Amino acid sequence: MNITTRLVTIEDYDAIYELWCSTEQSKRALNPVDDSRDGIAKYLNRNPTTCFLAEVKDGTGNGPELAGVILTGHDGRRALIHHMCVHPSYRREGIASLLVKKAEDALRAEGINKIFGLVFKDNEAANAFWEKQGYTLRTNLNYRNKSLNDEVPQGE
Repeated sequence: MNITTRLVTIEDYDAIYELWCSTEQSKRALNPVDDSRDGIAKYLNRNPTTCFLAEVKDGTGNGPELAGVILTGHDGRRALIHHMCVHPSYRREGIASLLVKKAEDALRAEGINKIFGLVFKDNEAANAFWEKQGYTLRTNLNYRNKSLNDEVPQGE
């Protein structure tokens, strides 16, 4: 399998959104404002060098197929992994690890020293993956959020 990575552009939005919708865990993390085309355009404009996608060429002459994506951003101090998804057909091929490494390298190049990510507690596969990547579970913090837009769900 020929896997390549590149920076995400807004032209990739439709394929990325379709990828997110290919798995229930990713789909449930979406919200109608921040994950809209406009919301992702704003995110990419703010984080132009830290979001990557992986494409697979199957050797049939067809164009590359989107296999995975990671969106990471930072505030100048800490980074956050906002979305990471690999299409179910391409899991266990090293794509997720490759995307994480690309994002970590890009963030390190921007002087970022710490990254955190949010994973649903019941997503055992994702939690096991992040543990393997060296991401430890913080049990001394409470994650709190407040929606400033009525169209964005508050969450559980």
